[in-house]
This record gives sequence, C-alpha cells and structure tokens, in this order.
Amino acid sequence: MKTDWHSLDISRTTVVDKDYKNTQNVRRFLSAECGAECKLDRNFMAWIINGEPKTMGDVADEWQRIYAGSVKPA
Repeated sequence: MKTDWHSLDISRTTVVDKDYKNTQNVRRFLSAECGAECKLDRNFMAWIINGEPKTMGDVADEWQRIYAGSVKPA
C-alpha cells in the first residue's frame, strides 16, 4: 500500500519509504522536531531519499546535527 505523506500521522518512528514526498505534513513534523527555522536544501532532500533505511526521527536528528546552530539552508 502506498504511503500517503499528506495525511499520515508522522512520528519519529515513521519509516521513510520509496513513496516519500516532502509534503506540508512532513515540513510540519520537522518544524516541530527541529524548530521553525528548519528548511530543507536539495542535498538534504537527496539524502532523505537515497535508499538507505531511515526513520523520520533519523531525518530530524541528521538535520539538527548538520544545521543546528549554523546558518540554515535557504
């Protein structure tokens, strides 16, 4: 069954699958986890969908590792 990233109840344990979409719902989750300044650049979006197993918690943690306390991507 295809994941509906628009209406899915996203949590830190939600698995990023082959149907991942950068929806408003995803951005809302990441803003809650990482702060309102959370923005996704192309390199980070490519990392999200690179085929390596990860959860949305992994995505939030990696964003914070890379961008927290630094200049955020535009």
